[in-house]
Amino acid sequence: MRLEDIDIHLRDGRMGVDIPEKYGKNPFCIIYGSGKARIVELPIHGETKLVTHQGKVKRVKFDEGEEF
Repeated sequence: MRLEDIDIHLRDGRMGVDIPEKYGKNPFCIIYGSGKARIVELPIHGETKLVTHQGKVKRVKFDEGEEF
């Protein structure tokens, strides 16, 4: 699975996140919902769609391609 759980620190309306080293150079997305946070690396070529239903994240869809 691409999504990885991460720890978050909520204080005074701010969120602090310890980002794993492997996400340092590439674009990534942090998804927060229902008191949980997850991180995912974004594809080099493609789309990433977040699907929500009734105020909750239901799924994350990846549509990747490669130019040639």
